[in-house]
Amino acid sequence: MKHLKVGSAALLMLMFSQAKSQKTAFDKPDQPAKCKNIREGKFLRPNYPEGIWYMTIKDNVQTEYLNNSKDFIKSTLVFVDDCNYKAIVLDMTANDNRIHIGDVFSNKIVETQDNALKIHTKIEKSQYEVIYIKAKK
Repeated sequence: MKHLKVGSAALLMLMFSQAKSQKTAFDKPDQPAKCKNIREGKFLRPNYPEGIWYMTIKDNVQTEYLNNSKDFIKSTLVFVDDCNYKAIVLDMTANDNRIHIGDVFSNKIVETQDNALKIHTKIEKSQYEVIYIKAKK
């Protein structure tokens, strides 16, 4: 029971810090959005240590690394325009029953600020908002 209380408290703190970072990350968004920042580089997520998750994009191939880089999800990117692209899952070692080879994610970059990108992602009937931070070289 004690572990449940500690775990619940940790989860609540994580959710609060994630919500706070998403609210404040775009107080002065770029006008217009710098959508081409997604085309290449290394990307992190706010409040996620790099050992849990990071992503690289090069030559229209997106690779998400999980579990201290022991697992990955590799997708090809097809750009509709500068701010809209599809990610088609090509290969994966990650044990995630929600994602399968051949899945297509539709992505729209809705805001950028400095090295941060806010993206709306859709797959089937589900929609998510994610924030990526482009790592500086």
